[in-house]
Amino acid sequence: MSDTLFTNVRIFDGTGEQAYRGEVLVQGNRISRVSRSSYGNSAPVHGVQVVDGAGAFLMPGMIEAHTHFSWNDQPSLDAIQRMPPEEHILWCSQVAERYLDMGWTSCVGAATAKPRLDVVIRNAINDGTIIGPRYLAASQEITVPGGLGDTTQPHLPQAEFAFGAVVSGVEEMRRCVRMFTKYGVDSLKINLSGESITGMPSEMSQFTEEEIKVCVQEAKAWGKRVAAHARSTWSIQQCIKHGIEVIYHASFTDTETLDMMEESKRRHFVAPGLAWLINTCHNASEWGITPDVAKKMGYFRELDAAMESMRALHKRGVRILPGGDYGFAWTPHGTNARDLEYFVKYVGMSNMEALLSATAWGGPMMKMSKQLGKIQEGYLADILLIDGDPLTDITVLQDKKRILSVMKDGHFHRKPPVRSSSATRWNA
Repeated sequence: MSDTLFTNVRIFDGTGEQAYRGEVLVQGNRISRVSRSSYGNSAPVHGVQVVDGAGAFLMPGMIEAHTHFSWNDQPSLDAIQRMPPEEHILWCSQVAERYLDMGWTSCVGAATAKPRLDVVIRNAINDGTIIGPRYLAASQEITVPGGLGDTTQPHLPQAEFAFGAVVSGVEEMRRCVRMFTKYGVDSLKINLSGESITGMPSEMSQFTEEEIKVCVQEAKAWGKRVAAHARSTWSIQQCIKHGIEVIYHASFTDTETLDMMEESKRRHFVAPGLAWLINTCHNASEWGITPDVAKKMGYFRELDAAMESMRALHKRGVRILPGGDYGFAWTPHGTNARDLEYFVKYVGMSNMEALLSATAWGGPMMKMSKQLGKIQEGYLADILLIDGDPLTDITVLQDKKRILSVMKDGHFHRKPPVRSSSATRWNA
């Protein structure tokens, strides 16, 4: 690993301060120096490769809070789960690299389609077998008989053909949590509410409070985090009551729920998955979900409710992070930066706030508050170089060609367009 000096760049450091001219020195896998300077006036540094940014935008690597590597860009849960395991692990490997290509240097797993897929991918990334972002591995979705994720058929064995892990009662829940802990997951995912596309309305909730309580207690006893698919008001309140840290969706709220969220806002992360709702309503006709069908399913109503809820939560200072259930046919992997555009367009975030949601706010989501999400001395060197200014046009992050280079842990995954050295520089 060689040391790298980024010079002649506009630095977005993730602190909330406006971008400024300067340079960043990376030594090993850490940022060792961040300094302000005028273009072309940096002092010579010997023994490092120099990347002259020619005014490009330098920012922390992005952090995705709601990741499903094993979702295989298909239109149904059944099509995802029934991919044979051999092909499925190869798919996950390819998708992991796609995320890194697009500037997502860290990802939080939100559920996997088979019990150990996430764990195997995380371990393979960590030991260098495959290329991908830093990753927190999730369990399958834990559900109840007939609930969201129960795709079993009466004539087929459940263990081989279930999309989710199906439990009934507190002892089955306890056993399920222990099983996934044995497999090595970082977090447990529980489906506390429905999903209209499966025939179970989003506002419907499926677990008993005692089952939820046991899930959280058992997970915390093993040092694991719990995340919840929680679209309904009741399910959101259960997350707050029982200390479920990660809340996915949070579409339907009322004043009581908003007050509860505001009071506990430093204990929770919300990843609403707006991309799923927006694209199911407007861009899924090719797969049989026309706008009329989506309206009958209730998705237009939920989209309106979710946008209203996110605007209210944002005003109350609740952390809202990107992650839109990418990996379905109409929300393909690699288009994840659409979330930042949606945050600006529908939630009322400024471009600055949208960038912070994908960087600084993701550090604690990854359980690495003092190491990820900022360009600061001592932080891990996860760094993007961008052709354009996301503070002016947030959509530039959707274009791979505008992501000039990607560095993870001090290594270039994608180098700048012209090989960087002390003698060779590139022009943006």
